[in-house]
Amino acid sequence: MQVFITGGTGLIGTAVVAELLGHGHTVLALARSDASAQAVEAAGGTALRGSLADLDVVRRGAEQSEGVVHLAFANDFSSPEALATAVAEETAALTALGETLVGSDRPLVACSGTPWVPGRLSTEEDPLPTDGPVGGRGRTVTAILELASSGVRSSAVRLPRTVHRRGEGGFAGLLTQIARQTGVSGYPGDGTQRWPAVHALDAAALFRLALESAPAGSSWHAVDDEGDAVRNIAEVIGRRLGLPVESVAEETFGPLGAIFASDQPSSSVFTRQALGWEPTHPALLADLENLQP
Repeated sequence: MQVFITGGTGLIGTAVVAELLGHGHTVLALARSDASAQAVEAAGGTALRGSLADLDVVRRGAEQSEGVVHLAFANDFSSPEALATAVAEETAALTALGETLVGSDRPLVACSGTPWVPGRLSTEEDPLPTDGPVGGRGRTVTAILELASSGVRSSAVRLPRTVHRRGEGGFAGLLTQIARQTGVSGYPGDGTQRWPAVHALDAAALFRLALESAPAGSSWHAVDDEGDAVRNIAEVIGRRLGLPVESVAEETFGPLGAIFASDQPSSSVFTRQALGWEPTHPALLADLENLQP
């Protein structure tokens, strides 16, 4: 099928584009710059120029395709206001995509984060959080799943705190970035809180499976590592960068500080059983060994 993808030139998106092309699909990818358009074309896809804020372009991409994968997000965590703006932009774009596909029975695969549940691993049956710094994303994805009753084969791939490749990406990537800036590989609290993780190439395989066969209204967990202790993550980063490893204040991590400090392990048992998804690429701590000083 021809698949329209937003965010197709990011760390996850490039892996998804390659996965789709490698399994016989064609790709139409939203590209907000000449460099992004060139990257899409070099990968074997077709570029549709525009940004996530260009709702007419977003709708046109969905109209021209047999399925949609949404990945784009501004990823601006510099302030609560910037994060709120990014969430609002994504909400408008996802809403436009959903409205375009109503009554078509075509697939729309959205993405969110895995939920967290005190005292246990979260599962695919747990609802997404709808409050806090990224609660708006949970509300939007929940609304997209409800389009299952309106003729959209909507599904959601829930991504863990770190989607990584060659040691980069996700919350662990943010820890690395902050470590480079501050000279300390820091972690909040005592560092025993756990973050789930997955390699980008494994996540890409799950997006394809959801696009091809996920039932309408379903949620899936792209989780390989159920929960790595944040202190262990920081220790690998510190060793690779030659920096001290210390507990630091939550405020060090900006608007995401409270989330960084939370214990949030997650399971993908149902996803593996139902869709036959099985991660095969390096786990997070091994992949972080690729970090260069």
